[in-house]
Amino acid sequence: MAAAIRVGLSTASVWPLRAGEGFELAAALGYDGVEVMVWADPESQSVSALRKRSRSTGMPVLSIHSPSLLITQRVWSPDPVVRLRRSVEAAVELEARTVVVHPPFRWQRRYGDAFADLLIELEEESGVEIAVENMFKVRPPGGARTSRVSAFRPSIDPTDVGYRHYTLDLSHTAAAGMDAMLLAKRMGERLSHVHLADGTGVPKDEHLVPGRGNQPCARLLEYLLEHGYRGHVVLEVNTRGARYMARRAKDLAEALLFTRLHLGQ
Repeated sequence: MAAAIRVGLSTASVWPLRAGEGFELAAALGYDGVEVMVWADPESQSVSALRKRSRSTGMPVLSIHSPSLLITQRVWSPDPVVRLRRSVEAAVELEARTVVVHPPFRWQRRYGDAFADLLIELEEESGVEIAVENMFKVRPPGGARTSRVSAFRPSIDPTDVGYRHYTLDLSHTAAAGMDAMLLAKRMGERLSHVHLADGTGVPKDEHLVPGRGNQPCARLLEYLLEHGYRGHVVLEVNTRGARYMARRAKDLAEALLFTRLHLGQ
């Protein structure tokens, strides 16, 4: 019998609270572990602090989200190669299976030229899977309300290049107007990590609780189960509008229940 798919909580789901609260909520609600979003929060950048938090809550670190966002371009180092290496090193020390990374930005020419080879080198050195995430187009500064451009090289779709491992994010497919199921099938056996969230199709990253948008969240989970998926499913849900911890916990409990239901758990 195949092992059950592990369901994790991204620490980004408790923003603006810190990573520690993510571990605490994941443990209280019955998640299988956490994904650490590395950003300005000092605890998210410290392997020793994360290890202590993992031990105190009993929540393993399933994955590390490398500091790939615009707002994290100077976390650990302004050099994206150093940031990715540090992410892999953290994953090794915390026994996390996966590092999630965004494709290079268009202006990161040297990094972009070496990106595919760098991933192979780091994966072979570490045994960690580095899963490149699908993205979405954004409105350029000063652009018309309906204009959208890709900030990523060569595109928002990592299958345009071809990597060993992919992360599929359903909030991103919603914002990009992409067919999530077709993208999952293109990724095929290289799909090794899922960011589960919903979206309504507006061109922005909503990260709604699954079931509150128009993305095929339930269908994807059932597809993963049917096809022997061996990766993790991580809830990356926006709860920043929750004024009280009880509301945040309610949303994240609903997200977990939805996921387990459609994974047959």
